[in-house]
Amino acid sequence: MVSYLILTHFKKTAEFVTDDAEDATVNKIALWLCTFTLSVAVCAVLLLPISILSNEVLLTFPHSYYMQWLNGSLIHGLWNLVFLFSNLSLVFLMPFAYFFTESEGFAGSKKGVMARVYEAVVLLLLLALLVLGIVWVASALLHDNIARKSLYDLWEYYLPYLYSGISLFGVLLLLLCTPFGLSRMFSVTGSLLVKPRLLEDVEDTLSCTTFEEDSLSRKLKCKASFVALKSPFVAFLFFDFLLVLAEMRRKASPWQRNLAYPLAMLVLLGLTVMCVLMVCFNVLELLLDETALPRGMEDPHLGMASFSMFGSLGAAVQVVLILYLMVSSVVGFYSSPPFTGLLPRAQDTNLTEIIANCVSLLILSSALPVFSRTLGITRFDLLGDFGRYNWLENFYIVFLYNMLFAGLTSASLIKTVTWAVQRELIRAFGLHRLPLTVSRSTVPFRLLLASGLSKIQ
Repeated sequence: MVSYLILTHFKKTAEFVTDDAEDATVNKIALWLCTFTLSVAVCAVLLLPISILSNEVLLTFPHSYYMQWLNGSLIHGLWNLVFLFSNLSLVFLMPFAYFFTESEGFAGSKKGVMARVYEAVVLLLLLALLVLGIVWVASALLHDNIARKSLYDLWEYYLPYLYSGISLFGVLLLLLCTPFGLSRMFSVTGSLLVKPRLLEDVEDTLSCTTFEEDSLSRKLKCKASFVALKSPFVAFLFFDFLLVLAEMRRKASPWQRNLAYPLAMLVLLGLTVMCVLMVCFNVLELLLDETALPRGMEDPHLGMASFSMFGSLGAAVQVVLILYLMVSSVVGFYSSPPFTGLLPRAQDTNLTEIIANCVSLLILSSALPVFSRTLGITRFDLLGDFGRYNWLENFYIVFLYNMLFAGLTSASLIKTVTWAVQRELIRAFGLHRLPLTVSRSTVPFRLLLASGLSKIQ
């Protein structure tokens, strides 16, 4: 239900209220397939946190009658269902939804919904044959003995090989998006909160912005000035935006203005640093102990021991970090230049973009358990088919992955913090009002300090 409400908030209403009843029916069916896919993605995100919390609940209430339904077989079955439905949605349902919306029926056939279904099924079968051929060629290049298997061994050899490749792609996508998203979380959170300004008079800033907006508004009414101005309408919108920000700062309480933003930044900084430290600790474990490699687990013994050395508190921190990494990866994905065009817009996202967003979120979320275990965020071993990926047993891949994540995240964090501090100091001491011909990077620290002391006095 939540997934359906989210999709209806972003979908373009005009595509579902068209005069053509056939197109409206096709779009509704595709929307329900997207709803199912998004629900599977949410379940994949919550899979590891639910498993960790279930283990802690069984540790806290080992002999409770009301907790007998919560056991290892239930969690194992949940992992298998999420794996099955995630691959089913990714390989069959989403391609079918795309082909279904784009199809019109074969030439000469009777028009209708079933004609579109037939065309979509044929295209899906052709796509399946193409993907199977690519997997067979890849297996022949990498593993000659697997390539000699017959098509009767499709379920045992080729499909796990395909799933392993999809998971590797998702984990690599998380490697690229998550460090960038961790740095972007500071700016995204800052845009939602009122930032404190050192040595700033809010009423004075509001008055200056109002005067500048009124002056520009009068110039826009004059035709001669309108010709002379460069992009006057854009400048007017900019001052209007500044006026809204100043009004927000004036209405904000002192707690919101001076305490909420620093606390939020400290929480984000603490979570990011904790992630980097846990990854560095996992790198040391990989060098000293080969059992630190991620592996599969067939029979989870829940309620025997905590998966964190700090007990329930450590398990709660693991859950928070896993969810934080997922949110950061989504922010980094939509902030990356190749994927900014996929960002959904309220009531203005067409069905093709909705399908692309559902596929992207499913790839990220289904790779989250493998991603978290590979980085050592949790010690909960992978259950079911999640732990049967071939590349998980390769020490060099796992070690290099951890090193790249730690390096990229540290570099992004250092750059974000240093630039943010420099920007806030320049704004606090009034140096942002310097003419554009003066490079602010060349302003010496002595001048910056003197400017700040003069304002304090």
